Amino acid sequence: MNRICEFSVVLVTLPIMLFTGTQAANVSSIQARVAAAEDTSYEFLTRLGGQLKRELADGGPESAISVCRDVAPAMATELSLRNGWQVSRVSTKPRNSLLGMPDAWEQNVLNSFEERVASGETVGALSYYEVVDEPIGQSFRYMLAIETGGLCLSCHASPEHISEGVATRLNELYPYDQATGYDLGDLRGAISIKQPIQ
Repeated sequence: MNRICEFSVVLVTLPIMLFTGTQAANVSSIQARVAAAEDTSYEFLTRLGGQLKRELADGGPESAISVCRDVAPAMATELSLRNGWQVSRVSTKPRNSLLGMPDAWEQNVLNSFEERVASGETVGALSYYEVVDEPIGQSFRYMLAIETGGLCLSCHASPEHISEGVATRLNELYPYDQATGYDLGDLRGAISIKQPIQ
């Protein structure tokens, strides 16, 4: 298991490959897409974890809120534009429902991640990919679970474990916040990548 700045992630290619649409995409093409999606997810989590550590050290938890609020969406946009994909973070309990609400496919995958954790799998080992038929054509879709690390708990723990200053700042920025109540090692959400298949 790789330790990535408090995010525990294992980047593995699972033997799951579902083709819900036509069999247009060949196996080697899909394996290349999986590898590229893993690399992009790893880069995202590594950079985000590094930024969080620096901001926590420099300004404390209240200051670090800006990393997830401003820096993480900017990173996702940068990675999306660089690759021609859609890269995002999603959760069943989003802090910002405009940016973090899963679509139906992502919701199903997050539910399956929860089931896999309940059956004994570790959060850091969870990933999933699939080729999906959509109205605009086929898309390759990939998700990598985000495990709740120690850095996350300053802002995502149970309300009684979040400092008053952090709670006040979160209430100001996110009046409809759902992203609390997590313990170390919980499934926090996932990196989601959608690639059009030409």
